[in-house]
Amino acid sequence: MDMMEAFQRVGLALAIGLLAGIERGWQERDLADGQRVAGIRTFALVGLLGGLAGYLGVETGAAVPAMLAAGLTIAFVVFEYLAAGPRHDFSVTGVVAALVVFALGIVSVTGDMRLAAAGGVVTTVLLAARHALHGFLKSMTWVELRSALVLLTMSFVALPLLPNRAIDPWGGFNPFSVWLMTVMIAALSYAGYVAMRIGGPERGILFAGATGGIVSSTATTLSFARISVSQPVLARRLAGAASIAGGLSLVRCFVIASVVAPVLMAPLAAALAPGLCAFILASLVLNRSGGNAGPETELQLSNPFELQSVLRFGALLGVIGFAAKVLVKFLGPASIVFIALVSGIPDLDAITLSTAHLAGGAVPIHTAAIAVLTAAVSNLITKVVLAYSSGTREYGRLLALVTLVVIVVGGACFWLYSAVLQ
Repeated sequence: MDMMEAFQRVGLALAIGLLAGIERGWQERDLADGQRVAGIRTFALVGLLGGLAGYLGVETGAAVPAMLAAGLTIAFVVFEYLAAGPRHDFSVTGVVAALVVFALGIVSVTGDMRLAAAGGVVTTVLLAARHALHGFLKSMTWVELRSALVLLTMSFVALPLLPNRAIDPWGGFNPFSVWLMTVMIAALSYAGYVAMRIGGPERGILFAGATGGIVSSTATTLSFARISVSQPVLARRLAGAASIAGGLSLVRCFVIASVVAPVLMAPLAAALAPGLCAFILASLVLNRSGGNAGPETELQLSNPFELQSVLRFGALLGVIGFAAKVLVKFLGPASIVFIALVSGIPDLDAITLSTAHLAGGAVPIHTAAIAVLTAAVSNLITKVVLAYSSGTREYGRLLALVTLVVIVVGGACFWLYSAVLQ
């Protein structure tokens, strides 16, 4: 390499060390002088040393970088041990971080500079996220950890073993596709569940409604209905939070359908976007006019990544997908609307996925969009029924009114969209 490139690569190694050093120095900023083991200067020099080791390795071979790495490891272990003192609070993180910075310095000179830069950023983020990661692990229960590990195993071990083809005579059941969609939906729900756990009940009812809507808007609506019975004064705010959950269910429906069948984005957006705006406006109005939250407003939702829940959804998705494909084949594309009307009652995701897979093929795009919207309406009405049956009359009445406005606004906008296209 020429001298200009060498300066650039060694400079990147120094920058990586500075970046990690800033984080380590900030963590130890309250310690007195002489008590800091390794800060901004030390890590900057480690990065520079890695860059120079890489440069020397290019010129002389791998022996020099290996000797420097061994010496650096011994030096850091000794200094960390001495710094631990009689308390024996030895931390291996500092040693590993220094070795990673040293290795990234070598990569900066001998390998891809983009990889080295990305590695430096990721290393710094991991070091800075110490308290957040530890807090997350402390708050995680064994059931949640076990469920996630089981699902990861089934996704990355079992999924590749499933046949990626239809195994029935009608071409309606593809095990690989069904299980892949199942894991994707469970992961999306788990993300909302984690956000709700991290945020906690102190973030307020609206936050609980938003995160709960990502997990399961139906379960969220039912949970708020039960809270409204114990705290009737919160009926308006709970209805507003349930509206947010309903709006998030529409967003979730749109995202799922658009990822599987991008051709559905425009027709679905024409109806779901106005409906979402109506939900948000209603939730803000109801939240401002509601009472103060009490100690019993914590939202109770089960872990959506539990194995039983995922298998149940996978079975539902497989049955609906198979039925949709077979009925469309024998009864025509219009039958998908009736299937959506019935399937949307217990779950919106399964019929959305099944319909999206057929859109533009066995089912025309416009018919597929109508089917998805029909399922959404069916699911929204189900939530209103649950609100009335399990909550107070005011909670059910308010949610029914908001849902009616959403259906009318969304339906009118979809009709205008269809009229313009025709």
